[in-house]
Formats: sequence, C-alpha cells, structure tokens
Amino acid sequence: MRVKAVISYDGSRFYGFQCLKGRRRTVTYEIYRALQKLGIKSKVIGSGRTDRGVHATGQVIHFDAPSYWSDKERLKSYLNRHLHPDIHFRRLDFVDESFHARYSAKRRVYRYILTKKPYNPFESKYLLFEEFDEDAISHAIKAFEGRHDFRYFMKTGSDVKSTVRTIYKAKTYRYGDRFILYFEADGFLRAQVRMMVEFLLKISSDELTVYHLLEQLATKRRYLTSLAPPQGLYLAKIIY
Repeated sequence: MRVKAVISYDGSRFYGFQCLKGRRRTVTYEIYRALQKLGIKSKVIGSGRTDRGVHATGQVIHFDAPSYWSDKERLKSYLNRHLHPDIHFRRLDFVDESFHARYSAKRRVYRYILTKKPYNPFESKYLLFEEFDEDAISHAIKAFEGRHDFRYFMKTGSDVKSTVRTIYKAKTYRYGDRFILYFEADGFLRAQVRMMVEFLLKISSDELTVYHLLEQLATKRRYLTSLAPPQGLYLAKIIY
C-alpha cells in the first residue's frame, strides 16, 4: 500500500534531508525511526533533497505500508507521535503503486524570505536579515523565467544528466514586514535557488548588474559562485 505524505520540518535542526553516512541527525533518518516503531520497513523517497539549514513547508515523500494501516488519519497521528518534534506529517494519502514522490512531480516551488527589520536572534534561523533594494530585486528576478541552461547556477560536483531547467514563475511579494522571493520550476539543480538569490542580492547592493546576470544565464561568463544563507529558504510545494 503506497502512502504519499506532505511533511514540514525545521531545517536548522538537521544535517539536511537525505540520510548521510555517519550523520544520524537528518530528516530521512528520523522518519525511518518513526516508521520502524510502527512496524513499517520501507524505503523513504523524497521529492528532492534540501541542504543543511533549509526548511520545508511542503516536502513530499512516499513509502509503502502494510495494509493493516488502512486508516490514514490514525497512521498520521501515530507517526507524528513518534517523530522528532521538528518534523511534522501534515497530510497522508493512499496512492497508486506507480506514484513516485520524485519522478511524478511536475513542478516545485521554493520561497526565500528576507526582512529589513532589526535583527532578532529568535528568528535568525528562519529568515535573512538584510538591507536590500526591493525594486532592483523585483526587476532582476524576472530574468530567470523561461528555459535556460543553469550549469553556472549550481554547486560544482553535481552529477546530473541535464542542467537545463524551465522556471515558470519568478516573482517577489510582501507579507507584512517580510519580502518573499518565489520560484516555480520543473526542477532545480543543487543549490540553484540559493545561488540565484545571492546574485539578486549582489544586484541589489550594486556589486553586480542585470547584464552580468544575463551573461551568466547564457553561460558566457561566471561572475558568482557563492550562495545565499540557507536559513531563508523553504521548499514550499510540490505540484503533481
């Protein structure tokens, strides 16, 4: 019986999503522990990996459970009871055996949260405190929309068949004192969103320009390889 689950987690508490050799404190490791306590011995597949410090409000996973767990609300309740408190199962659904959390996904949505308000240590793990030019970022972010080769916008050492991705929406909006950068695409390369955000911040501070951004997008020249801090980044939604 295949189970599709939508989960959220506080990425600041873990060494990333994927299990790592010698690292017990990962999101997937904690999910395995909770499943095993319920007698479920299944591989856990995520829609994608998030790095250390990156959060999720809408990560999707799938696993296979015995048929006696036919009450999904009961299963969700028991999982949340046994889970690490910084991970939460938001929703469970029984799906067809052909469903795959990663390969069935059509689009992925990330949000990056900035604020200009005075630094607050109690929120420092969940958004980026930064001075920035809203208009400059809102203008430049539109350059990412469309189909591009993003090989200059990923961490080196990434092993992928293709570095071409389509970004359907790249925009900004305000939510109270927070400034949100929104990216929706058919997929993202490793650290791609953080590198795009860092480029936008460099444009905001006049260290780089939209011209430089367009040149790097066209793979003519690499002007930047650094990443925006992880704490402002959220995997928000997976669209199937």
